[in-house]
Amino acid sequence: MNKEKIIHKTGYHTLISDIGKILQEGRKHAFYAVNTILVKTYWEIGKQIVKYEQKGKERAEYGSTLLDNLSKDLKIKYGKGFSRRNLLDMRRFYCAYPIRQTLSAKLSWSHYVELIGIEDDLSRHFYEKQSMHENWSVRELKRQINSALFQRIALSKDEKGVLELSKKGQVIEKAEDVVKDPYIFEFLDLPENHKHSEKEFEQNLIENLQMFLLELGKGFTFVKRQYRITLDNEHYYTDLVFYHKILRCYVLIDLKIGKVTHHDIGQMNMYLNYFKKEENAQGDNEPVGIIICADKNNFLVEYALGGISNKMFISKYSLYLPKRKELEQKLECLLYRK
Repeated sequence: MNKEKIIHKTGYHTLISDIGKILQEGRKHAFYAVNTILVKTYWEIGKQIVKYEQKGKERAEYGSTLLDNLSKDLKIKYGKGFSRRNLLDMRRFYCAYPIRQTLSAKLSWSHYVELIGIEDDLSRHFYEKQSMHENWSVRELKRQINSALFQRIALSKDEKGVLELSKKGQVIEKAEDVVKDPYIFEFLDLPENHKHSEKEFEQNLIENLQMFLLELGKGFTFVKRQYRITLDNEHYYTDLVFYHKILRCYVLIDLKIGKVTHHDIGQMNMYLNYFKKEENAQGDNEPVGIIICADKNNFLVEYALGGISNKMFISKYSLYLPKRKELEQKLECLLYRK
């Protein structure tokens, strides 16, 4: 093959690649454009239904015949897409977001269908902001709503902090902002009374790394499992090591299927000291340690952490979704206590 043919072949492959990039970008813009139009259209339909109600005609609620009639007539005239359920969602959409300018082009109609199912304004605003900030898929949004993420984070804050959380989403500025208690690992599909070793537990989390990262939250990048630390010819192993891109620090996680002990806390403190001196590069902040355990004694944790300067946290985990009603009641007591 002569030089001219080689250059031609190389240029041709570049041409194919460039066209592919243009096509992908065009499809992405087309998706966003179609989505924006769809959301706007459904909002306008919801607005018309509400305006009709406000003229004293009929309330479009579950027991109403208005949506039944609308659904039947619109399907005859305009085809599919006008089921009673869809029309009700459009109405609820307008009622939840009466100012169209507050709608985001980043969220699809399917996102908004999930969001309008949340009655509490504080919770809905939080999940809306987080979906936009973290580019959650609809599946990821559903999972976070079902795991009561807002309530779990909010219970660690005061009244002002809860309101800020709802208004801005989760703002990560310090180590405490990335820690949850409890962590919810329902995606492992393990029965609550299932007997498993710590190695099996770790393996299950790694096999479900995408969902594990979603539960950990924004900014986590997986580095390594069973990170070896050698001191005086003895080997120690940190279960999981991550790097947090926002906090610019390593995050070490140890998993305990039983109750955390003072020995576990001392061992994590040693790991943090090692990383701080041996692994941190220029620009890295102090590492963070999280021990995720099945149970903990709060008094033991308080005394074992006393005097430790490293950033270390002890959190419980659960293999099933929390009872949201209980979390909501606790949150109400925080917000509306006298």
